Parts: sequence; structure tokens; C-alpha cells
Amino acid sequence: MKLNEQNVLLFSRTMGQGGAEKVVLQICEILLPHVNKVVVCSSGGVNVKKLNEMSVKHYVIPDIGKKSVKKGVETLHILSEIIKKEKITVIHSHHRMAAFYSKILREKYNVVLINTVHNVFFNKRKLTYWGYKNTNLIACGEHVKDNLIDYFCMPPEQVSTIHNAVDTKLVPFGDNKRLKELHNQGFFLVGNIGRLTRQKGMSFFIKSMINIRKENLKIKYIIIGDGKDRDELLKLTDELELKDDIIFLGYVSNISNILNQLDLVVLSSLWEGLPLTPIEAFSMGRTVIGTDVGGTSEIISDARNGYLISPRSSDAISDKVIYLFNNSIKRKILERNAHKTYLSKFRLSIFEKKTLDYYESI
Repeated sequence: MKLNEQNVLLFSRTMGQGGAEKVVLQICEILLPHVNKVVVCSSGGVNVKKLNEMSVKHYVIPDIGKKSVKKGVETLHILSEIIKKEKITVIHSHHRMAAFYSKILREKYNVVLINTVHNVFFNKRKLTYWGYKNTNLIACGEHVKDNLIDYFCMPPEQVSTIHNAVDTKLVPFGDNKRLKELHNQGFFLVGNIGRLTRQKGMSFFIKSMINIRKENLKIKYIIIGDGKDRDELLKLTDELELKDDIIFLGYVSNISNILNQLDLVVLSSLWEGLPLTPIEAFSMGRTVIGTDVGGTSEIISDARNGYLISPRSSDAISDKVIYLFNNSIKRKILERNAHKTYLSKFRLSIFEKKTLDYYESI
């Protein structure tokens, strides 16, 4: 396709704090200089502000994750109005239900459909197959691609892999004062970044602090993110008498600044597509202890640039945290290799070239 003739609608469930939403922001930034127009539709969220800063128009639609006939009809009507008003030629969706709505709309409007698949799924096979059939599919990693082919029976030639990436531009607002104070007091800071939902396995991370307390080590856990399980996780921390050892920072708009102050990162997820957190950590020269789920092993090479552990194991988390706390030389080797991995595979410039090449190839 000729990029300069395209009016692109990026269709996401939300513009909140998740990895898919960050990818939407990246694609906006990549496409803006090359296409005629980029607009976004979603149910809203903290990253709408960043869209405004990029002068990208955002349309609010109902939450496509909440299904009802009434909401479905309303959503289709709003999307139809957006397509007509903005003369949309390409719909690039970032959610299974977004792909479903886009497929319905293609029956009426002459639009090209692209869907980026951000996770591995093992449900809703028929619905997903219908939404993805005859759609240009981008998998964020090889595990996601295999899932599309093996479980959802998508033809291999229909699926392309473009690995997620991160940028290393820093917002110059300085260090987090609380983390700086802890470093000055000699604490080793271990961070876990993500939405506070069941997927991220934060409860296992919290419970792993029990073993660290037994060893009487100068280690603090830092949890960065927000979500519906926040109160439940705070209660768990209180019940285990770990309030002095675990700090909830809440949502942080620029993760790179926080990563710069951490000594180690843990990814305790129960399932993933291709997670951004290890890539973000690698970009700042930090190593990661990550659960071996989904595409995490496409980023972390065990004992080379980080460690892969079994999910749902607090003991596995604490064992590796304690080991790296006591072995600074090994940690430095992992950190150097982590940064090399970022430079060779996950720089934003690589993602940018592959994305533009993909659009032009359609």
C-alpha cells in the first residue's frame, strides 16, 4: 500500500498502562510522518494524554471487553461514524474483540484489516478464528505465532512476527526520592512492574519476601503499577507483616527512570505473550528473573542475560533474588548481556523498520 494515502484507525480496548497500549503509542509515533492520518479509538485511560501530546485524535468507545447486544450495536455505530468522518482506509486492531468488530465493519466499508496479537489464548476458538480469518495478522513473538497456527488454525503465511520493542528516551524529571533514600540507606532494590491483576502473579512475588526476611538481608521489594487487585495485594502484604519490606509505588508514567534505580527486576507472570517488562529492563542494563511462560524465553536466555523460573513459585523467586544479591559479579555479567540482547533484537528502530515494511507490503 502507498503509506501517504492511508488514514489509519488504531483500535484498542483501552489506552491504559498495559503493554498493548504502549505498542499502540509506538505505532502512532512511527506512522505519523508517513501516512495521511492516524486516529485511535478505545475506552480511554492514562495514555490518552500521550496521544494528545502527539496531536493524535482519540475517540471514546464502550469497553469492548464488556459484552452485551446493546453495547455491541452502540460500538458498531460509533465505529461506523469514525470510519466515515475520518475516511479510514486501514483498521489496525489490538484486541480479539476489536478484530471481531473490525471484521463486521469490513462487510460495509472498504478497509484493510490488520490485527496485532499480544497474547497466547486457549479459549473462544470459533469466535477468534472468525475474527482473524482473512485478516493481516502480526504476532508479537514466536510463541504467539505458534498459538495462532496450532490452536486457532491460522495459515502460517497469514501470520508475521514483529517483536515488541522499547525506546530509551528518558523524561527528565529525575530520580524517585523514595528509592533514592533507600539506596542511600544501603538497600538492594528489587522491582516488579505490571498491572495489579492475577496475570502478573504479584502474590507469589510478595510471598517470596518471607524467605528474604528469614535471611535478614537488606533487600526491599518495589511494586510498580496499579490495577483491580491493588487492595487485595495490600491486604496480603499487611497480613504477612511485610509492609516495611514492600513498597507500592503505583502507576509510573516513565518506567525507564524507575528501572534506572532498581538493582534487579522480577517478572512473576502466570501467562504472557511477549512481555515488555524484560525488554524495558534490558534497555536500561538491568537483568530479570522471569517466569518461563509464553514468549518470555524469547527474551531471557537462562543464566546468560537473566534467569527463567517456574511460575507460581515464591521459593524460586527468593532463591534467585538471594543468589544475585550475594553474587554481584554474576549480576554484572547478566546485565551486560541483557543490554546486548536489547541492542541486537529489541531496539525501537528495529520495530519501526519492520512495521513500516509490513504496512508497505500489504
